[in-house]
This record gives sequence, structure tokens and C-alpha cells, in this order.
Amino acid sequence: MLVFYYLLAVNLVAFIIMGYDKTKAMHKERRVPEKRLFLIAAIGGALGMLLGMRFFRHKTKHRSFTAGIPALLVLNAVLVMVWFGR
Repeated sequence: MLVFYYLLAVNLVAFIIMGYDKTKAMHKERRVPEKRLFLIAAIGGALGMLLGMRFFRHKTKHRSFTAGIPALLVLNAVLVMVWFGR
């Protein structure tokens, strides 16, 4: 059950950070580093990141994001299945 709450929290953070970064981009302010966005996706927040990309229409023209985030989502799903498959 703890894993569920962790994934819920990290995906919520990922979604919010995409909105935050989009706002910063629109105001030409300092942005969230791409490495940090990918790190959040890699530690379980790929679904929230992908939903944030779609909802805020952010990073959708960047090949590294349009391919990388779905790939990390698959990796996240596999790791969850392995975790619960024990």
C-alpha cells in the first residue's frame, strides 16, 4: 500500500511541475532543468509527467520528451508489475 501512495505523490508532483515549468516558459523566467524532469519521471512519475505534457501542452515538440517519457512510463509499469508480482 505504501508503494501506491508513493506513486500517487510522485505523479502528482510530476504533473504540477510540468504546469510550473510551462508557466515559467511563458514568462521567460528560469525553468526547471530537463534532467530534473526526467529524474522525476524515472523515479515513478512518468504517468504524471505525460499527463502534464498533454494537459499543459508543454514539451510536446521535444523528441527527447515525446519518446523518453512514454519509454519511462513503460519502465515504471514493468517495475511496478515486478514489485507486486513477487
